[in-house]
Amino acid sequence: MNENPEVSERIEMVPVGYVENDYLEPVYNEEVYSKVSKIVLMQEFTDGLYRIEDFEKLYILFYFSKSKGYKLIHRRRYDGEISGIFASRSPYRPNGIGLTIVELLNVEDNVLHVRGLDAINGTPVLDIKPYIKETEQVDNETTD
Repeated sequence: MNENPEVSERIEMVPVGYVENDYLEPVYNEEVYSKVSKIVLMQEFTDGLYRIEDFEKLYILFYFSKSKGYKLIHRRRYDGEISGIFASRSPYRPNGIGLTIVELLNVEDNVLHVRGLDAINGTPVLDIKPYIKETEQVDNETTD
């Protein structure tokens, strides 16, 4: 924990791979959720894909490398409502991290073929995690 709030902690990450698809510009397009993309992992991470085919869906965490700057209050793209940045899926964020659930179609060596990735060609992929419906799904929870 940072004891001095005026000192900013730096975190360094390296991409595990990159996105390959036909989307070249960061524009909102619902069509992207039905398209197939490739995630090409760096060769040294290929062994990390062992048994990834046990899962139908994956979380993909990626870096919005072309999005510059952000506003804490803005208009959401999907419904036009004004909201805070943390109540939206805008790519213009303080840390530029994207998160999407994709359908895993198949794996060839170090390449994942996925459907529904809303990242543009060349986007750095930071991490891949399995989506496990039984542990992720929240059923009508109530609080007393």
